[in-house]
Amino acid sequence: MARLAGRRALFAVPVLGIVTFGVFAIAAASPFDPVKAYAGRAGLSASQDTLDQLRANLGADEPLVTRWWNWLTSAVRGDLGDSSALRQPVADVIAERVGWSVLLASAAFLVAVLLGGLLGVLAARRPGGWTDRAVTSLAYTLEAAPPFWLGLLVMWFFALKLGVLPAGGLTDTGSTVVTADQVVRHLVLPAGVLALSQLPWFVLYVRQGVGDALQEDPVRGARARGLAERTVLLGHALRSGMLPVLTLIGSRVPELITGALLVETVFSWPGIAAATVEAATAVDFPLLAALTVLATIAVLVGNLLADLLYGLADPRVGFDG
Repeated sequence: MARLAGRRALFAVPVLGIVTFGVFAIAAASPFDPVKAYAGRAGLSASQDTLDQLRANLGADEPLVTRWWNWLTSAVRGDLGDSSALRQPVADVIAERVGWSVLLASAAFLVAVLLGGLLGVLAARRPGGWTDRAVTSLAYTLEAAPPFWLGLLVMWFFALKLGVLPAGGLTDTGSTVVTADQVVRHLVLPAGVLALSQLPWFVLYVRQGVGDALQEDPVRGARARGLAERTVLLGHALRSGMLPVLTLIGSRVPELITGALLVETVFSWPGIAAATVEAATAVDFPLLAALTVLATIAVLVGNLLADLLYGLADPRVGFDG
């Protein structure tokens, strides 16, 4: 296990370098001018000498490779630079927002895995039955629904029509303190929408895996020995059928991040979505690179976690292979 983690860590170094260079290259090719974005309305009346001086202060006049290398060497030393869009250190921007994004994504992922597993098992018990048809139809419908559309729909129904849940934000309007009760109430809708956007894949994977496991000889043998159907399903078929789901966990991380950005925007959740959008439109090189590194690390950790879980669940799989 340690050897596998070590290999993945070594592999992550060049990946992160390439990804960050790609961010700087794309930003450099963008038609947006970071100097004008930084200056705002004042840049409309500023002289060319003032704009040139501001460009030099921001380092925007340096070659692409120089800008990337300076940022990379500073980041290795722990200095992520300053955000020109938000006018504060990048480390502070991330520290203030990433915890709320992690809370949202973790809650949604947990709900998606548990609910997806339950629905998938119910569908796999009797393939072709009404439960199977209903569950799979729901899964395919949710798969085609964009997260932002689901967000607007549940906001209209639960917040505007019924008035039982807040429409967005982190705390109630006018509140000066953040309490656990307010956070939980405001978390329900965005976490629920993000979970629904991830639910179809877990439902379909569990349904297929458990359905195939129920047709295997060991499971048939357990039934022939007179074991209860619940024991056969939970003790034999479910363990074998859940193995493909473990590999799905890592592959869903990029989609989870993308969905979280859309959901945070719809519900005004104070995560990294607003910072990402503002950094992209303002061509904020340091913040864009830092957020991209953060997302890349999340994907790499998700893939590693999926491999470790698969190896622990199935002893036949070696960590050194």
